[in-house]
Amino acid sequence: MTGEDGSQLWLSFPTLENFPQRWQEQFASLRIAGSSATMRVVQAELKDGLGRLLGSEIALRDDAGLIVGTPSQSQQIASLKWESELAAQGSEGYLIRWANLEGRQRLIIASQGETGLLYGVFDLLRHLQMGMPLDSLDIAERPRLGLRMLNHWDNLDGSIERGYAGRSLWKWEELPGKIDPRYAAYARACASIGINATALNNVNADPRILEKNYLRKVAVLADIFRPYGLRVFLSANFAAPIMVGGLKTADPLDQKVADWWKHKAAEIYELVPDFGGWLVKANSEGQPGPQDYHRTHADGANVLADALQDHGGIVIWRAFVYDEKVDPDRIKRAYKEFKPLDGKFRDNVMVQVKNGPLDFMPREPFHPLFGAMRKTPVMAEVQAAQEYTGQAKHLVFLGTMWKEFLDSDTCAEGEGSTVGKVLEENKNGGTEVPVPVELTGMAAVANTGDGVNWCGHDFSQANWYAFGRLAWNPDLPAEHITEEWIGQTFTCDSGVLQTIKQMMLSSREIYVNYTMPLGLHHLIGGDHYAPMPWNDSEPRADWTATYYHRASADGIGVDRTAHGDRATGQYFPAVAEVFDDVEKCPENLILWFHRLSWDHVMRSGRALHEELRARYFQGAEAAAGLEKTWQTLKGKIDPGRHAAVAKRLAIQTADSALWRDRCVAYFQNIYLRAGRAAIGGALRIN
Repeated sequence: MTGEDGSQLWLSFPTLENFPQRWQEQFASLRIAGSSATMRVVQAELKDGLGRLLGSEIALRDDAGLIVGTPSQSQQIASLKWESELAAQGSEGYLIRWANLEGRQRLIIASQGETGLLYGVFDLLRHLQMGMPLDSLDIAERPRLGLRMLNHWDNLDGSIERGYAGRSLWKWEELPGKIDPRYAAYARACASIGINATALNNVNADPRILEKNYLRKVAVLADIFRPYGLRVFLSANFAAPIMVGGLKTADPLDQKVADWWKHKAAEIYELVPDFGGWLVKANSEGQPGPQDYHRTHADGANVLADALQDHGGIVIWRAFVYDEKVDPDRIKRAYKEFKPLDGKFRDNVMVQVKNGPLDFMPREPFHPLFGAMRKTPVMAEVQAAQEYTGQAKHLVFLGTMWKEFLDSDTCAEGEGSTVGKVLEENKNGGTEVPVPVELTGMAAVANTGDGVNWCGHDFSQANWYAFGRLAWNPDLPAEHITEEWIGQTFTCDSGVLQTIKQMMLSSREIYVNYTMPLGLHHLIGGDHYAPMPWNDSEPRADWTATYYHRASADGIGVDRTAHGDRATGQYFPAVAEVFDDVEKCPENLILWFHRLSWDHVMRSGRALHEELRARYFQGAEAAAGLEKTWQTLKGKIDPGRHAAVAKRLAIQTADSALWRDRCVAYFQNIYLRAGRAAIGGALRIN
């Protein structure tokens, strides 16, 4: 591969080598039923993708070897009598299988809905590119979560909060008159991995996004996205009735406020008939909200939900709140605010909960609200933007982090009630009122920008990809996802693929080890990048590092057990029992839940201070190993991207050493101040 710059993501479709002649003939022609905008995309993707993979022109013929359509559009597909199977897959699911039609074996892509056909097309192209068997092809796929969403933290001035890949994709100053071709390319990339929703603007929302001139710009984007099955949402500022509506209050129980939101919703749906709804961050980090008027989060969400109800829209209300008046421990606050509100939200409200109870740390336990909101639809929020995981300068594959989260057992309905199942099964921990599938979901804070390769680091593209695949199916193994991404992005050469796969699968644990091992968290300053374990001067105590590690002469960590601040009590009993017991608690979370003396004996047989030092050194050494391994692939990866990744890996090697040296020195000095100089000498940096 030559001339690659990462701009085509995983959709470059290089010509297949030694592709059997019989398959060349089978896929040389296709028949597409339907002529809608989505079906035109289906046709274009198949013709272009197959044409590039096969290295030949693809014809449209009635007697084609590949047939694509819905039963209502295609008499051939209707004759197969697959209605019950297609119904089981839904409008976004699909079947890909062989069938004998008119005396010839043909490959069929069928769905109840046109978006399902598009997803099926991308699955077939992925199948071909990865060199998977074709003879017995029989695929039945459906998305396991209804809402698979990217949340963009993009601002109207083109900047991106926590953006590390350039400026915003959305050129608000050019819209609606000038259309950037990247808008369709973005929608296409999302569709290729099953993402079906996007919130365009920052949750710290500029209220102007709801003004008519911006809504016209939003409508243009929605028109471009619609054929790809991508539905638009907007982040709404709770004080918009005041800030752009001219009212004197945003009190959710004020009728004038309710009327304003209803009129605004009607205005939006006039321009964007399939508008998804509003994403809201309220009473969090200075954002306005219902508590400004002594109302609850449910009161605030419900007034917006009522405005959307007749249009089929939903409100996604973020549970990222941490009012210090609620509890001294920040990680307990969201649960304490939202658990009592369970069942008080309207039917078209979803509560969006971060994967962990703090804030996208390199490792956290799963949030205790998963499984606890028994009468409220809960969706998960993860972060593809690497705010706390190297900010697109470090290779950190987050698929393994998200799998750890999704596979965590909440024990909400006994053993096996994983977060993934809680999200998927419409029960949210055994709810008495199951919610519709469209009110299940998972969102990721996007990591896209206008840089050539979209995500800053070529490997950061894998996090966008992994999110889409896991939101489609939370049970997919991280190993499978890495193989797909590498094979479509770099090469299917088995030796190279396995080498890169090992780099990716090990990268998150490597990062944890050289930054925040053993359950440490938030050892950073205001930029959320550089190591600052000594940081004790921020506008809020819970923005400092010392608030979280509390290292002193007698030990390190926070006692959150039943004998401490009782944070473990927010989990179901079987989980709390594990976290409470220092012998059972996963060692990778030990300092999250326990305060231990420096001499506490770890499972390795080392004292805690020795184990901490060992983890930092192991992590930095392994990071340097990633750089060395990548160099062995020179000549096997296109030169441009190889050089670009090598440059980032060199930064990672240097940064990992800085993390190691600063953190080890800092904790060593605290340990030495305990008067244990003899043992403390073992902590010297070599």
